[in-house]
Amino acid sequence: MASIDRYVVMSLWILCLVPIEGSVHEYNGERFVNKGNAFVVHGGSEGIYSSVPSLNESESLGSGDSFIRFEKVAFRRLKEAAQSASGLIQAIVFEVDDRDQIGGSAYGGQRAVCCTPDLAKQGFCIEGEVIRFPSKKNPNWPHVLSTSFEADEIVATMPTTSIQITETGMYNLYFIHCDPNLKELVVEGKTIWKNPNGYLPGRMAPLRNFYGFMSLAFVILGIFWFSQYARFWKEVLQLQNCITLVITLGMFEMALWYFEFAEFNKTGVRPVGITFWAVTFGTIKRTISRVIILIVSMGYGVVRPTLGGLTKKVLMLGGTFLVASEVLEIVEHVGAVNDLAGKARLFLVLPVAILDVFFILWIFTSLSTTLNKLQARRMMAKLEIYRKFTNALAVTVIVSVGWICYELYFKSRDVYNEQWRRAWIIPAFWQVLSFSLLCVICALWAPSQNSMRYSYSGDASEEFDKEETLTLIKPSQVPPSKDARNLPESKPEQDDDSFNVTLEEDKRE
Repeated sequence: MASIDRYVVMSLWILCLVPIEGSVHEYNGERFVNKGNAFVVHGGSEGIYSSVPSLNESESLGSGDSFIRFEKVAFRRLKEAAQSASGLIQAIVFEVDDRDQIGGSAYGGQRAVCCTPDLAKQGFCIEGEVIRFPSKKNPNWPHVLSTSFEADEIVATMPTTSIQITETGMYNLYFIHCDPNLKELVVEGKTIWKNPNGYLPGRMAPLRNFYGFMSLAFVILGIFWFSQYARFWKEVLQLQNCITLVITLGMFEMALWYFEFAEFNKTGVRPVGITFWAVTFGTIKRTISRVIILIVSMGYGVVRPTLGGLTKKVLMLGGTFLVASEVLEIVEHVGAVNDLAGKARLFLVLPVAILDVFFILWIFTSLSTTLNKLQARRMMAKLEIYRKFTNALAVTVIVSVGWICYELYFKSRDVYNEQWRRAWIIPAFWQVLSFSLLCVICALWAPSQNSMRYSYSGDASEEFDKEETLTLIKPSQVPPSKDARNLPESKPEQDDDSFNVTLEEDKRE
């Protein structure tokens, strides 16, 4: 028996862990990759909902049907290899539960994808073809399409055909051949994957309705905020102007994401322009939100008029976060078909995560300082609103950490994307959490006739800024001057009032 890579089947399934997010999968000269005794190209993985099979199989598929269609899928080999005929090139479509039906082994040994002479002798398969067994749920699956090169042919084309999906599941497509003489083979063309309601992949389909609801939620929040803003525009603070900007950016972001998914569902191709602006508006919104929370935590606009020397540091942190987030989101979404591979995603996600940690640490450190000084200055109205603000942030951070743990657990348990119908909840949760925090901030700092009571006052800010550089010394701890100590000795003939003042100072000491 020929030597076979013991991890061939595992390697094949590692490719499954990088699901494709486009319903029109284009192949532009992808080369076959050697995996054990097989040569493989991953053609796509998508969750597809079932359709009702047509009574007349000769009828074309209707708008409510689910299918995978092969269009102009061709294989091109080198001229040097065109002197003779070749073995089969096969396209295999299977549901994730049938993954163990692909590949086999002789005498319980190492698994192989291509049929070996030993397996062929046992009658399990035909030598040179992919090993496959009928599905336990449906004996007609996995579906296999085959083609081959005739002598002197450079291009071999698969016939245009559609595979109807009658059961909901995560479906995978692989192009595989077992001929070592076709090492430089490439695949061209496209496949189209359709759900009953459109071309959105099954795990992304619920997001269209979700962003529709989020757009409505932002409109309702905007109506409340802008009505208050118009009523009390003379009392508006700088902080409230920033919140207005965040709400406006959020409305645009949610609307753009909704139209992006609607267009994607209609055509099967992600619209690059809409996706870019949705990503950009979202990144700007998240950056401004973090910067606003940070400067509010520092007391800007409430207990101090400026940030002083911290302005450049805040802008630098915000600018770095904006660039890192924009790069990550563009690579992940704009024109993307495949999800990022593990190392590439880690390389882009790690800077954003580190910057988020800096924001959180700086925010809570500043909040602690601001709360202590508000309490020392006895600014009770401002202290109360800052306590509520701190509690809201603390709850948000705790919930975020808990959800990250759940997300890691979810992904570790869902190795083969079998829980694809619930995958949309993960990105949706972060949108809901950020919107909830925004609602709390809007409730705390809504424009009103009393808005100015939360703004900084000249005297308070002067004392607050002075305490940034000087140690807080209570009046009761100020020692009397040297002249005051010597006052009784130098002037023994005091009047009663002066004597009483000295006694009062002694008592305070």
